[in-house]
Amino acid sequence: MIQSETLELLEWHRLCQHLSTFAATKLGATAARHLKIPDSQAESEQLLEQTKEVYQLESRLTTGLSFEGIQDIGDSLERAERSGILTGDELLAIATTLAGARNLRRVIDNQEDLPILTNLVADLRTYPELEQEIHRCIDERAQVTDRASQKLGEIRTDLRRLRTQITQKLQNILQAKAGAVQEQLITQRGDRYVIPVKAPQKDAIPGIVHDTSTSGATLYVEPNSIVPLGNQLRQIIRKEQAEEEAIRRVLTEQVAAVKPDLERLLAIATTLDLATARSRYSFWLGANPPRFINREESEIITLRHLRHPLLVWQQQHEQGQPVVPVDLFISPQIRVVTITGPNTGGKTVTLKTLGLAALMAKVGLFVPAREPVEIPWFDQVLADIGDEQSLQQSLSTFSGHIRRISRILDALGTGEAEEQGSGGAEEKLGTQQRQSDATCFKPFGFAVPYGGKPSFRAVSPGNPSNAVAPQVGEPAHAAGSSALVLLDEVGAGTDPVEGSALAIALLQYLANHAQLTIATTHFGELKALKYEDERFENASVEFDESTLSPTYRLLWGIPGRSNALTIALRLGLKPEVVEQAKSQVGEATDEVNQVIAGLEAQRRRQETKATEAQNVLQQAERLYKEVSEKATALQERESALRASQEVAVQQTIAQAKGEIAQVIRRLQQGTPTAQDAQQATNALNQIAQKYQPATPPKPKLGFMPKVGDRLRIPKLGQTAEVLTAPDHDGELTVRFGIMKMTVKLEDVESLDGQKAEAVVKAKPAPTVVTPPSQPAPAIRTSQNTVDLRGKRVADAEFILDKAISEATGPVWIIHGYGTGKLRQGVHTFLQQHPRVSNYEAAERADGGSGVTIAHIK
Repeated sequence: MIQSETLELLEWHRLCQHLSTFAATKLGATAARHLKIPDSQAESEQLLEQTKEVYQLESRLTTGLSFEGIQDIGDSLERAERSGILTGDELLAIATTLAGARNLRRVIDNQEDLPILTNLVADLRTYPELEQEIHRCIDERAQVTDRASQKLGEIRTDLRRLRTQITQKLQNILQAKAGAVQEQLITQRGDRYVIPVKAPQKDAIPGIVHDTSTSGATLYVEPNSIVPLGNQLRQIIRKEQAEEEAIRRVLTEQVAAVKPDLERLLAIATTLDLATARSRYSFWLGANPPRFINREESEIITLRHLRHPLLVWQQQHEQGQPVVPVDLFISPQIRVVTITGPNTGGKTVTLKTLGLAALMAKVGLFVPAREPVEIPWFDQVLADIGDEQSLQQSLSTFSGHIRRISRILDALGTGEAEEQGSGGAEEKLGTQQRQSDATCFKPFGFAVPYGGKPSFRAVSPGNPSNAVAPQVGEPAHAAGSSALVLLDEVGAGTDPVEGSALAIALLQYLANHAQLTIATTHFGELKALKYEDERFENASVEFDESTLSPTYRLLWGIPGRSNALTIALRLGLKPEVVEQAKSQVGEATDEVNQVIAGLEAQRRRQETKATEAQNVLQQAERLYKEVSEKATALQERESALRASQEVAVQQTIAQAKGEIAQVIRRLQQGTPTAQDAQQATNALNQIAQKYQPATPPKPKLGFMPKVGDRLRIPKLGQTAEVLTAPDHDGELTVRFGIMKMTVKLEDVESLDGQKAEAVVKAKPAPTVVTPPSQPAPAIRTSQNTVDLRGKRVADAEFILDKAISEATGPVWIIHGYGTGKLRQGVHTFLQQHPRVSNYEAAERADGGSGVTIAHIK
């Protein structure tokens, strides 16, 4: 009984009503309005996991989880089991429910990290063959289709033929007796076809009168000539109805055969809808998932910026006042918190807010507070809030409080929520209350009602395969040590001295028997309990003396002042009365109030400094973030510039190589002369100056090229082979590719970047003079190239001897690869020829080992 009273005092039914507005189905809304409070922490954690997974799933989906098509088919299933015949609308509802459930399972199965929901729908059977059969036999207008059976198709063909005959005959009568009819119209009365005949001329069209107009001027007559056809039509319609009923009977039997699976399907869909409603309501509240803590492990109750969910709803939907949040930080050793302060300051709202937060966490809802949300799992939430004064039951304010507190203590001590041995009036109240309790459902594990009746098994969160709905009215009490007790104005309504003594004894008892008790009071003696017992803590609601109004903020560690005289003055009581009352207040009380006022002022100063420090910290974090972002932007810009420079260098190198290739191609065309070679050299020098960096790196000294060494020519960006050592003028001959050229010592460097040593001359200031006639660079042309492929060695020697004797520079000899005999013969001939100084294989670009270059002395 006390459990139901507590839910009523906390206005739990209003919260459930708000939750039901977020449900997508009728059954989901009904289940939300009759939420059962779980009996175990494991069940609550299971419900929370469901809510979290639906919350996560809906954040991924564009349109959210859809329950389209799912309907309340419970009554239909019951009638099918009792051999009733379902209507077309009922059969269609079953088919759409199957399709909707299948869609839900498909959406959940497509996600990878939803173990609770996946397990919930794992064994869901949606019977697509039954759905298809229903849609085959029932159209979207809930009518049986022609294709449902061959017999029905034939009957309806006869019906259409017969109706056509009747219509044709009536049309002929209308044309023949146009003067006797009221208008050219064929209509029906019941299942008989009639035409409107003028009353004075009824004898012109003999037949059966089925109806008369209101004025009596028109008779609706079925001509005698179509009466036999009308009778025949009626018989065929009876056959059609019988066949339709037979088809619906077959479908109903198929539904009845799978009734347990369909009931389970409906329960799972309702469970998902309820979880979705919890998720959407939590999202709307801006709530966060709670974590159940164990206070025995020194964990602190943490509820920052906790808001009353009903006040949030009132603010959003009823244009209420802004909701002032409260902060609750309760150490693990604290068992009793006494909240003091002025009336209308928010003490009672704080009690209700905490009570609703505990209940919301138990049923799988998120709590409207900032993260982290850490709260114990209370097996009972018991409250004495408000005034239970009753003239009907001869109960005063004090008596009402004591009776309710007695029921709370009974629930804590024995697990029984009803008083034993009460008077007749009390027993009558308890009986009425128990009867009221028995009318409630306990959805999920809930008995989902069919039209207001619990009628099938619901899905248990822990074991969805064998769930049984709890019986209505069964008790859910456990050990009192895990209870949350909320007491409003404890000890009020009687003599202050006795009431204070009773309140102290009660709170000390609750400190031993309940996990947490929150009590509001105006008794100053209760404020001192904190200093006598470490399990007690003080809190107060803040009062702004400048505006003479409460701020609704909860202050911890400081007892509050009632400020009754200040509030009385604000509410209009005459000042002289208030002053007289102040003179009656003892000096000790005045000193205590001054101490409390000083503590409150000190607390406000500390809060101001803490706020300023927090602002400075936030500003520092913001500046650090800005500097970090700028540093990151600079690094990214530097990387981008470096990348663009590398791209530009690569493009420049490619362009320079292209221009060099053009110079080489010009030299290869025709017979090169010394002038051509000089022009090519100048062009290469211009290319080198064009693409050479403005500030080359500092050269490394100590390198002297030797014949056969490989070196680099930076101006040309080429690697060359040394053919002759540097002369006294510091010039040497190099070859790169098919080109030979003379370069200066200062224009080359080793492969590791070392610059060549300068040539020491006897003259103090030697001048480098370009010889008047430079030898032409070694360039391959058609005139200095001999193709010996396909020749025998003897013939090749004759052709080769003639070419060498006429040559003025290197000769390129193409002998190919083949078996290698021709190449061997050519090399033997070159070794013995007096004009050949040496020979070598050509570069890969010129044919590699298939071409030999003979150098002439």
